[in-house]
Amino acid sequence: MNTLNEAPAIRVRDLVVGFGDRVVLDHLALNVRRGEILGFVGGSGSGKSVLLRTIIGLLPKRQGTIEVLGVDLGPANDEAWRALERRWGVLFQHGALFSSLTALQNVQVPMREHLVLSERLMREVALAKLEMVGLNARDGDKLPSELSGGMTKRVALARALALDPELVFLDEPTSGLDPIAAGDFDELIRTLQQTLGLTVFMVTHDLESLNTVCDRIAALADGKVIAIGSISEMRRSPHPWMKAYFQGKRGRKLSPGLSAMES
Repeated sequence: MNTLNEAPAIRVRDLVVGFGDRVVLDHLALNVRRGEILGFVGGSGSGKSVLLRTIIGLLPKRQGTIEVLGVDLGPANDEAWRALERRWGVLFQHGALFSSLTALQNVQVPMREHLVLSERLMREVALAKLEMVGLNARDGDKLPSELSGGMTKRVALARALALDPELVFLDEPTSGLDPIAAGDFDELIRTLQQTLGLTVFMVTHDLESLNTVCDRIAALADGKVIAIGSISEMRRSPHPWMKAYFQGKRGRKLSPGLSAMES
């Protein structure tokens, strides 16, 4: 449980990220509390995935500070980065599995990079991670081309959990899934978060996920976090994009009784 004086899992201040003449993130600030699922939402091309990729070091920043699990990433050396990478896991959009490796071998990739384990133990741990996300040994022998969309996401999640991380980044985890598979995946994320005590930073555009899984939601527009709070607080925002997104037809369909309570 969070305490008021506990350092956030992720602390971003005055962050500027851009490409050429285009500024994508403009002096952005954000805190992600330890032990929460934070949904990060914004319009297409607004910079949601840019923020995630900047935090994990795949994109450079022009200005600002990023602290993850108490570590300032600015002055961090290679050793500090490797230590941090063992404490977080990442599920990239569309899974990003290695096509030439089986599902089991994909889960083993972080173990081979960061740990010294026997082949037998590595296989046992990888199988345990697959079982954790609802797959079995036969699924582990399949290549990515033999997996359904939902299974691909589950293998990618098992890989993200391979090193028993404290923090998990999810980039559009339910994109491309049908509503039933997306709902099952949302339930899996919540169950694993509660069971393992994870902090989850989830980039998503899925209103259902925001409504059912997230403890808080942060909204991105014009390069900044313009609002953060519960979904009911998001629905009360006067910002034009927020009103269109959370009070549009799909938003009202998810919470039909909320509008009446708020009026």
